[in-house]
Amino acid sequence: MLSNWLIDTELLVAPEELSIFQKELPLEWIEQALELTNKASIRRRKLPAELVVWLIVGIGLYRNRSIAEVVSKLDLTLVDKLGETVTPSAIPQARQRLTAAPLKALFDITSKHWCHREDSQDTWHGLQLFSVDGTTFRCAENTENSEHFGYISNQHRKQSVYPVARLCALMSLRSRMIRNVKFGPCSKGEISYARELIGSVPANSLTIFDSCYFSADLMTSWWGANQNSHWLTPLKSNTRFEVIEQYADNDYLVEMPVSPQARKKNPELPEKWHARLVTYQEKSQGNHITGVLSSLTNRSKYSSQDILDVYFERWEIENGYGEIKQYQLDESILLRSQTVEGIYQEIWGLLIAYNLIRVEISQIAKEAEVSPLRISFVMAMRYIQDELMWCAIASPGTIPKKLKAMRENVKQFILPKKRKRPKSRTVRINKTRYPVKRRNS
Repeated sequence: MLSNWLIDTELLVAPEELSIFQKELPLEWIEQALELTNKASIRRRKLPAELVVWLIVGIGLYRNRSIAEVVSKLDLTLVDKLGETVTPSAIPQARQRLTAAPLKALFDITSKHWCHREDSQDTWHGLQLFSVDGTTFRCAENTENSEHFGYISNQHRKQSVYPVARLCALMSLRSRMIRNVKFGPCSKGEISYARELIGSVPANSLTIFDSCYFSADLMTSWWGANQNSHWLTPLKSNTRFEVIEQYADNDYLVEMPVSPQARKKNPELPEKWHARLVTYQEKSQGNHITGVLSSLTNRSKYSSQDILDVYFERWEIENGYGEIKQYQLDESILLRSQTVEGIYQEIWGLLIAYNLIRVEISQIAKEAEVSPLRISFVMAMRYIQDELMWCAIASPGTIPKKLKAMRENVKQFILPKKRKRPKSRTVRINKTRYPVKRRNS
């Protein structure tokens, strides 16, 4: 498509090559996403649709830079021989023309390809490990965002200070790559978003849920979504069950009733359903979970101890969200976009950029012959940022030498092995920069 805009003119010159983007985000994928959403540019522009897509992904990599500076640093505009380029006001106009739909389509294309390529071989008892969990992003406060995304209310505060976008992701636990995601207004609950992810779960997989997702409707639907698409979740304290068969001191087959409310929403649900319950024989600390429920009823293939151990891999999704918020967003309080469409655009770009970093981490891990979880996210992100900068300002002949030298020094990316926790997990008092009023005793 880019060549079509340059026909009949000799004034415009193409931007420098974006090595990482063109290697892992081929132009064909971007063109496919634009064509699927009818957003391919017809007019010749200095900031065409393909480059706007790259810009939004670049925004997810450079949170500490203004959007105009990202355009300039990545050399994302077509300029004429006089050096004339786009004005800053043209950037939001270009984003508005693009909308968020091409970014969503591009995420679907890339995640399907990258996840199949990078994490299909690393399995637990022949099952790919996934987790579903939610997080939130605070948005700029204005009438449009407030009406669309809404506010979160809780018992301590009437409502959140800023409008909140709620997100629920299906993440691979062995690579931390996001396979699929649903997000939108916070008035919609996490279980509702999780139901929309059911069609994304692959065959021969185990998805680990937090206890707040436990429901007969979601678990049975997840189990039947694909062949051997199993689930696992902690046992809630108020879960009612009856032991049907005891396999060992801490291993049971249990039967649980389905609530009338759930059967009213989904009449196809049975009155009772079965699951395997494995309990911890000893509590290592006061708030430790008592056990886990799962669809892994094959005792000869999945031992009770293996089931108890695999649950703790669920925390990788929390680490993944931490990487996005702490490093990609640079601990910023708000997303930078001011409109609803811009926020959707920004989140899709952020997720594509995150998966792009995880792909690079996977490649580095293969060279180092270690797990992708042993590779520093910060170092990999800086590696991509540096490469894009070099591609924009350096002569093409020097780029391969610099990248090769950086990749050869692979030790700088490897994190030390995790040590076992020396003490029990405890909850600390939240720190605050502001004085706290306390009641007098």
